[in-house]
Amino acid sequence: MMDELELLKRDWQKKDKQLPQLSFDDIYKMIWKKSSSIVKWIFLISIIEFLVPHLLYFLPSMSKNLAVWKDLGLGNFLLISNVLQYTVVLYFIFQFYRRYREISTLDNAKKLLSNILKTRKTVKYYVIFCLSLIFMSFIVMAVGIYLNEDPMVAMGYNYQPENISPEKLKTILISTVVVLGIVVTLVMGCIYFLLYGILLKKLNKNYKELKEMDI
Repeated sequence: MMDELELLKRDWQKKDKQLPQLSFDDIYKMIWKKSSSIVKWIFLISIIEFLVPHLLYFLPSMSKNLAVWKDLGLGNFLLISNVLQYTVVLYFIFQFYRRYREISTLDNAKKLLSNILKTRKTVKYYVIFCLSLIFMSFIVMAVGIYLNEDPMVAMGYNYQPENISPEKLKTILISTVVVLGIVVTLVMGCIYFLLYGILLKKLNKNYKELKEMDI
């Protein structure tokens, strides 16, 4: 099925005077409403994404994972990274809200173009920050394992493999954590693409529609 907005745009461009002619304002209002709805969803998804991980803290396994960070001597890093994460993520959520409020009250097509560009940049920086923080967390854990004298005990394992030297064991653990960090970051990147990429694609389409109308 052809997009409703595309049909309206084609009708607007037709020269046959027997057909009802749509004004530029009619097309603009359609694009404006769609853009406002998209930015609203970006704002809502960012809130849900912020809240859901905090609900996981109520699980016993999450409490155990947090204890591992402290046992590895990374308690201060965990505290600093949480403060940084909350500050930056809340800032981005506020920016998404601002973009939504601005688009919801716009009556100027050029301003709408500018706001769409701002929203795209904000989402891009937000995703880069989140993925960087995820990967850096694994790198810091790998450093904690390297600096710890007995990482197996710190990670909650009360046994030492007999046929592996402590140095080799550390190498295996560090390599595992780094590889896991890469995998988790890639998986989260795919999730972010599904969450925000599809919405940004639609927003970009609206931007191109406005540009094609010779604003």
